[in-house]
Amino acid sequence: MSDYRGVPVVDPVQDRRTAVTQPGSRMARRQAAAAPPPDDRPARGHRSGGGNGEKTKMRVLAWVSVGLTGVMVAGTLTAYAAFRDSLGNINQKSVKEDIINPRPPATGALNVLLVGSDTRAGAGNAKYGQALARQADAGGKRTDTIILMHISPNRDKAQLISFPRDSLVQIPKCKNETTKQEMPARRDMINSAYNSGGIACTISTIETLTGIRINHFVEVNFSGFKNIVDALGGIEICLKTAVNDKASKLVLPAGKSRLDGEKALGYVRLRHYGDGSDIQRIKRQQIFLSKVVAKATSTELLTDVGRLREFVAAAGKSVTMDPELANDTEELINIAMSAKEMTANGVKFITVPWGPAPDDPNRVVWKEPDATELFKAIRTDTEVATPEPTANNQPKAAAVKPQQVRVQVLNGTKTFGKAREVADQLAKEGYNVVSLGNYAPPGGASLAKSEIHYTKTDTASAHAVKLGGAVLPKPQAASGKVRATNVQPYTPAAGTTTATTAGAAVKGTPVIQLVVGEDFDSVKVTELPDSVKNNSITASEQKNVCT
Repeated sequence: MSDYRGVPVVDPVQDRRTAVTQPGSRMARRQAAAAPPPDDRPARGHRSGGGNGEKTKMRVLAWVSVGLTGVMVAGTLTAYAAFRDSLGNINQKSVKEDIINPRPPATGALNVLLVGSDTRAGAGNAKYGQALARQADAGGKRTDTIILMHISPNRDKAQLISFPRDSLVQIPKCKNETTKQEMPARRDMINSAYNSGGIACTISTIETLTGIRINHFVEVNFSGFKNIVDALGGIEICLKTAVNDKASKLVLPAGKSRLDGEKALGYVRLRHYGDGSDIQRIKRQQIFLSKVVAKATSTELLTDVGRLREFVAAAGKSVTMDPELANDTEELINIAMSAKEMTANGVKFITVPWGPAPDDPNRVVWKEPDATELFKAIRTDTEVATPEPTANNQPKAAAVKPQQVRVQVLNGTKTFGKAREVADQLAKEGYNVVSLGNYAPPGGASLAKSEIHYTKTDTASAHAVKLGGAVLPKPQAASGKVRATNVQPYTPAAGTTTATTAGAAVKGTPVIQLVVGEDFDSVKVTELPDSVKNNSITASEQKNVCT
């Protein structure tokens, strides 16, 4: 039996994330896209200066288009039962047979990958580029935007996670979208996965990097953007200063303006405003999307049958979905009914924490371990919360704070350092880990499934329920303690805070035993790093924000 003593714990998800390369100009990337992988990497350039501003001015459009599509998926499907004929026009694409990498397990949450294609192919799209953009397939394609829409198991809140398009990551092996030949893994910009492998390769890339199962996908192109904005009756924005920008063909006064689809298109293309940075532009786009969410979930829209029908029809014609989503009436209605509970208050926009790449400030790297913590929080948001029993005056588990739960972590496997690994995760979430040790199951084999053991008291039971809700998969519970060996006090890892604040467990509080089995996956992440919180906005708080 292995002991508890610590060894470095390497998160395989974190290991798969790496730095990112600089974006280069838009047309340079299109020219590079014409070559077969792995030589389809975008030409290197710089973001500022010269003619690159004109060449890259459309790169933000798909980001907003995708966000609008997310609104359709999470909000307008409330009307699906009444307007299913309008949604019958949704374009469909089956890709699951082209996903050739192992996939993470599905959970109770709903994860929809939203992508905005920068291809100029298709009606209404070619005019948004230069000569190369008007060639067949618009000179290649990439996902200017990649957003993971995570809807909680309770279907009462949504988080939209934006992946910086300039992120250089490990692209896994994928099938070429056209030839169906397998392409080797490579390190490249995250949006290049879409160029050669299409949406299937993009799904595999996100799943491999995050460990999150993608249930469905939605694609949108440029022309759908204006249709959806117009169907919403326009979006009101507020500018700190007036705009007269020839590049985006946008003229607006300072203060509030209501934008129709055409003006909204210019607004999201706007580059020469503020400090001109991508960060400031992304923030403007998130605020814009927040206003879209608020309007799409408002009573004003949902109770106006004519406008709602127009919106659903416009959204349906503007997107491509997997047939599993587009044709699954039960799933669509399930989303629809749950979306009634989802208001702007429950929608949050988050950008994956990042910083400039050490070898190239024009590209970015994901900030670690913060990005890993974000993905863990999404991955572990898997259980539907239910009220705990209160018979015999038993306290509700929800009323018990993590700091009040004293835990002894025992390694029931043959993996060296497993107790330390789990204890550090629990301590990071605020649980009061008091000791580590080992447990030898009968017969000498590893314990197959994790277990929680506690004394037969009401308090211990409530604390055991609280702890059980924090561990995935949920451990089996049993009253009565097991015999621990090699027990020693727990010393937290460097930088880990433990339960020392008000409300923490006190002497005499029962100690709950967590015996770690082979099935242990992770401790649910509820406390996110400041870098994640600082890169998040809540839709309901953006109503009167001027950019």
